[in-house]
Amino acid sequence: MVFKRLRQAMGVGGPSVETVLADPSCRPGGQLAGRVRVTGGDHPVDVSYLALGLVTRVEVESSEAEYDTDQEFGRQQVTGPFRLAPGQRHDVPFRFAVPWETPLTEMYGRHLPGMTMGLRTELEVARAVDQGDLDPVAVHPLPAQELLLDALLRLGFRLAGADVERGHLYGVRQGLPFYQEIEFHPAPRYARTLNQLEVTFVTDPQQVQVVLEIDKRGGLFTEGRDTFGRFTVDHATAHTQDWTTHLDTWIRQSLSRRGLLS
Repeated sequence: MVFKRLRQAMGVGGPSVETVLADPSCRPGGQLAGRVRVTGGDHPVDVSYLALGLVTRVEVESSEAEYDTDQEFGRQQVTGPFRLAPGQRHDVPFRFAVPWETPLTEMYGRHLPGMTMGLRTELEVARAVDQGDLDPVAVHPLPAQELLLDALLRLGFRLAGADVERGHLYGVRQGLPFYQEIEFHPAPRYARTLNQLEVTFVTDPQQVQVVLEIDKRGGLFTEGRDTFGRFTVDHATAHTQDWTTHLDTWIRQSLSRRGLLS
């Protein structure tokens, strides 16, 4: 499906911009291909640049408040300055490199609740910057990520949703100023001891850093606390591991060490 947008960029009589994606689906580390058509208005203008950027919704926590905001990332300039005559069409083909750490928006064949992602086109004319609406983008898991997610499904975990939080994870090499948490309801075998399992992927061209967070249930004589686990998965060898067994073993050992699982 091709998403289109046609809008007036700089007021009455100004240029208009139409952005067309050849395919709105992608994976982290992949590309989005398409073209931007800038059409001149009723007077000549000097365009300073045309740029593209991915935008997602990010949760920000501070000592004063907690709020959501749009976060642009992976920004790329696709043209330098050019002159646009009245009524002239200027087509700009592009290949937008999707950052490796881009959050996922699609899982198990459906949209991931809580996630938004879009490609924004920005045009500057006479020092006035116009940012258009978002063209929706669907980000699917990489094979290594998909193997881990499928393993959780086989263990009986149920997808709850996801969010993106601003900040950096301790002990993890991270390029973007935010990270995604994918939330799962506990599998039946863990339901009496777990509230939730959260998974974070921080990916680069060679491997996926995986952060698991267990939100344990509190009881009459125990306090619910989070437990973290970290490991890396190489893209090239991910298919050689039994991830169902690996994840089940880690969760059981984490709970057993705290006397929550016999």
